[in-house]
Amino acid sequence: MKCISLNFLFFLSWIFLTGCGGSGIETISLSAPGRNTLKVKIDVKTTHPNSLRISYWAKNDSLHKYITPNSPVGTEHPLVLTNLRPSSQYLYQIISTDGGVETRSKVYDFKTSGYPVWIQDFFRVIAPDTAAVPQSFKKGFVLFSRRETPGIIFMLDHKGNIRWYHQVNGTGFKTTHFTRNKTILSILGTEEYPTSYGNEILEVSMTGDTLLHLKKGEADFKETIHHEIILNDRDQIVTLNVQTKIMDLSSVGGSKQDTIKSDGIIVLDRKGKKVWSWSVFDVLDPLQDPKILQEKKDWMHANSVSFDNDGNYLMSFYNNGQIWKIDSKTGKVIWKFGRKGDFAMPSAGVFDQGHAVHRNSEGNLMLFDNGTSRETTRTLVFSLDEANKKSELKNHIVLPKKLYTARMGSAYMVGTDAVLHCSSKTNSIVLTNMEGRFLWMLKSMIMPYRAEFIPHEKVAPYLVN
Repeated sequence: MKCISLNFLFFLSWIFLTGCGGSGIETISLSAPGRNTLKVKIDVKTTHPNSLRISYWAKNDSLHKYITPNSPVGTEHPLVLTNLRPSSQYLYQIISTDGGVETRSKVYDFKTSGYPVWIQDFFRVIAPDTAAVPQSFKKGFVLFSRRETPGIIFMLDHKGNIRWYHQVNGTGFKTTHFTRNKTILSILGTEEYPTSYGNEILEVSMTGDTLLHLKKGEADFKETIHHEIILNDRDQIVTLNVQTKIMDLSSVGGSKQDTIKSDGIIVLDRKGKKVWSWSVFDVLDPLQDPKILQEKKDWMHANSVSFDNDGNYLMSFYNNGQIWKIDSKTGKVIWKFGRKGDFAMPSAGVFDQGHAVHRNSEGNLMLFDNGTSRETTRTLVFSLDEANKKSELKNHIVLPKKLYTARMGSAYMVGTDAVLHCSSKTNSIVLTNMEGRFLWMLKSMIMPYRAEFIPHEKVAPYLVN
């Protein structure tokens, strides 16, 4: 067997190997994808076609071993090790399967580098009573991202340790979602794109592979996208886009060739071809809005889209404090919920603006209310009687005044007994129980747009506590 080859460009300074060996193994090469401290890629070349996997463990903890998925049968085997910690020694062993016969190589070792200086000391956790923190939360991870350059997606454990990250240079992650396929789907945007607006779509795997990368101008991806990006049941991309219309607003004091910017939904296939689209202009006349001159540069301001239980869209609007249900085939507005909407609402449930609107695991409508008129931010949960247009406020969690955030934010369930709230403007992510009791807080050096809880079973075996 030939000696192991290394990537001398930068990796040699922190990766160390010992020995060569293992039946059928010709070469082994180690590298760090994207110079990522917490991932190591091991490329193994074998003398004949077989399938490989790698067992690996911290040098001082042989009781807890991780194992990669099997590589496809062949002679080239790119395998990525995750679950790594910075500045740590690891041992690994290559396991080959050939004709049902399993062979193990000798044990090799390597050392990971420390965190890059630009992400050190980013986070601080406050948890006065760790026994009160739900076990499901301790096992899982918190996902959020940095919008500024360089853009970074983070997954942290309950202790505030960075357990997974992915960095891009020259742009930032405007919004990020974990998908049912164990991938991370994001909108990216350079500094010329404000807040949650962007010009790229990126999907990466848990091993850091790029699965999809579309840029504005390619195929039918023509408009700026913003605030939201999700996958439908056909693995197509659903996102919000900026819609522009030239209109005669002279009757309300504007010009004959006035420009109005509003919002739409666009569905793209994996190559960027448009599958379906919808626009606010299709269902609403700007001239009927008495504030159109003041709001024409950002009319309505859609800030989230999600799927209702029946597959239709739920879309929220910041400016008018409403949530719309939109038929995903015809584009018809089925109902409007919120201020001056179609539903009778309890007075305690009236909200100013809604972010991250979705159906939670119990089938109720859940939203993060910024509460600008009261300067009080809340998380609200409603049960909707769509047939009779009635609503019931099922839960109402008021965040402390010091966590008031006039813009951005999110709230998602953690199991059935806790909620993870993201107070963007205060750089805080907070866990409470269903009664609003404080359980845990992450203070960050960055301003997170949203924060999602990822249960441990959804990221295993790529990430395990």
